[in-house]
Amino acid sequence: MSALKTLLASLLILAAGIAALAAATDGFRAFTSETARRIAVREHPRRLPSLSLQAADGRIVELGGLRGRWLLVDFIYTRCITYCSVQGSEFAQLQDRLARPIAAGRALLLSISFDPAHDAPAQLAAYQHRSGDRGAGWIAARPLNAADLEALKQVFGVTAIPDGLGGYVHNAAIAVVDPRGRLVAITDWSAPDEAARYVFQGARP
Repeated sequence: MSALKTLLASLLILAAGIAALAAATDGFRAFTSETARRIAVREHPRRLPSLSLQAADGRIVELGGLRGRWLLVDFIYTRCITYCSVQGSEFAQLQDRLARPIAAGRALLLSISFDPAHDAPAQLAAYQHRSGDRGAGWIAARPLNAADLEALKQVFGVTAIPDGLGGYVHNAAIAVVDPRGRLVAITDWSAPDEAARYVFQGARP
């Protein structure tokens, strides 16, 4: 009888463990926080907040004013010598890849700094220049205040942790925002063609 009780107790513990794992992994679909973020965005698009950004040329850009076109968004800090430098080159190549939708006003690339205290317009402009900016369809900008930065990080699921050496450890991706101003997908930063497909599929006249 004691053996049976032990078996039943073990089965209950196992069942509870499986239930907890299922809840924590979104029905076994997500085994990392990044995967969970992408699933959540895909199934429940998030509307972007209405706020202002300061671009590399010094002008103020209203995020709400960019609606009506597809946005491919990444988050960077200009002093980064790893992911961000590569991301910049990828965005410059996307300018070529998306030249027609950009020229038609149906697509735009947007790099947002999560280090606005250091990334003034001059630093943002230098980042674009060394990344090979083609001169059209790519805005690099920074939030105007800490509250706006937090709102953007929350909506996009951006994590940026100081590394103790003056830089940051951060997640990197390309976020896809549809013409209605909703975050609808997050793709790998190293696979820009995946993000571009959303534009080509949705930006045809």
